[in-house]
Amino acid sequence: MHKLIEAIHTQGYYVWDDFMSPEQVELLKDCLPEDWSKAKIGRTEDSARIADIRSDKICWLSPDLGTPVQQFLSKMEVIRQAVNQEFFLGLFEYEAHFAKYEVGDFYQKHLDCFRGNENRRLTTVFYMNDEWQEQDGGDLVVYDLKDREITRMKPKSGRLFVFLSEQFPHEVLPTNRERFSIAGWFRTNGVKDNLLDIAN
Repeated sequence: MHKLIEAIHTQGYYVWDDFMSPEQVELLKDCLPEDWSKAKIGRTEDSARIADIRSDKICWLSPDLGTPVQQFLSKMEVIRQAVNQEFFLGLFEYEAHFAKYEVGDFYQKHLDCFRGNENRRLTTVFYMNDEWQEQDGGDLVVYDLKDREITRMKPKSGRLFVFLSEQFPHEVLPTNRERFSIAGWFRTNGVKDNLLDIAN
C-alpha cells in the first residue's frame, strides 16, 4: 500500500502487478455473468454514437455475485481508507463493473471525470486475462492532459491500475481475443445522475 500512496503522490498513477493471486483471479472469473449489458456513455446518447465510442459489455458488481466479489470489494475498501487518510480526498463510495471485450471491441480515448461526473476522483482497473500476448492487442493507453502518451499496458491477469480520474485520458485499443476486467472508481458524495462509464 505504501508504494501505491507514494506513486499517487508523485505521478498520479500506480501499476500494481500481482494485486491478486492467480487462484483469486480464477475465483473472480467464476463470478462472471452469463448476461451482459451493452455499455453506455450517457442516458441521452443514441446507439449509433455509442457504437462509435465504445463496444464493450458490462455487468455491475454487487456483493450478491459471490464471495470472491465481496473479497475484491473489501480490498478496494482498504485502498479507499488509505487514500483518504493520506490525501483527504473525501472518497465516499466505490462503484465497479465487470467488463467484457470481444474480438474487435475498443473504447476511444476519454477522461473519466467528465462534465456532470466531477465526483469521480480515483479510477481502478483490474485485469483477469491469462497469458496475454503482444498479438492479442487490447492495450490500455494512458495520456497526460497535453495529449502525450505516458504509458501503455497489457491487460495482464492480476494487475491493478490506479490513477487520478481527472488527470489521465485513456483508451482501450481493439482487442484480438476475449478480454475481461473490473473497472471502477472511487467517488465523493454526490448526486448519481450520470452514466459515463470508464475504459477498462
